[in-house]
Amino acid sequence: ARAVLGGLSQTDSRDYSLVAPSCGFGKDFRKGILKKGMCYGDDACFVARHRSADVLGVADGVGGWRDYGVDPSQFSGTLMRTCERLVKEGRFVPSNPVGILTAGYCELLQNKVPLLGSSTACIVVLDRTSHRLHTANLGDSGFLVVRGGEVVHRSDEQQHYFNTPFQLSIAPPEAEGVVLSDSPEAADSTSFDVQLGDIILTATDGLFDNMPDYMILQELKKLKNSNYESIQQTARSIAEQAHELAYDPTYMSPFAQFACDNGLNVRGGKPDDITVLLSIVAEYTD
Repeated sequence: ARAVLGGLSQTDSRDYSLVAPSCGFGKDFRKGILKKGMCYGDDACFVARHRSADVLGVADGVGGWRDYGVDPSQFSGTLMRTCERLVKEGRFVPSNPVGILTAGYCELLQNKVPLLGSSTACIVVLDRTSHRLHTANLGDSGFLVVRGGEVVHRSDEQQHYFNTPFQLSIAPPEAEGVVLSDSPEAADSTSFDVQLGDIILTATDGLFDNMPDYMILQELKKLKNSNYESIQQTARSIAEQAHELAYDPTYMSPFAQFACDNGLNVRGGKPDDITVLLSIVAEYTD
């Protein structure tokens, strides 16, 4: 496919799409167990298609809410399901992923059903005809674009301070102003031209805290073709490896390295929920 791609002009008139399976692990589980919807532990994700674009999203519920009797997966799961519905209804502009996040969050704020919690969020949109990837990342989930075995584009992590990412929140009235809450507009936004065969890996911090880029790239080299089953297998392999490393007490994980950079003496992986959406840019077929 890449040899053929080399001869394509910049005016490729074909529509693109994403082949995008997911895999993950809740940190309390030894197997990838899905809750209702696409949720792994307190993480949630979605893949939605519309005639103009393919849209992916991941969100990581903030586990601290458990201390107050709140299930952190409720917020992240509801946010992702709301964003998915907005996309399927066509209520979005492909070039404005922040708009999807803003509309989804506003629905949660206006929801008649009481909902408390916080989560990070990352939205990735592939515009079919312009072949551009539009992204919005709030917090420490994120994405990589891999081409020819190298990372050619990636999201920036947003942290207020060590281990405290930017997040969307809904707090009880008495805690408003105390609970950390960022605006969807604070999300880091980018646009990037993609090519056929590009790999887009979107994931929560459970992956990036436990696997450095070079390890992820080693796994991606095993990807032999762009059919769904092959990509699914690679996504599972990446998630499994991150899950194993998370429980290795002697491993110098990216999280431990970051902690050391912040003056903390830490070793080992970081047990966490892990969600991986692995997608390949392919020619669109209806």
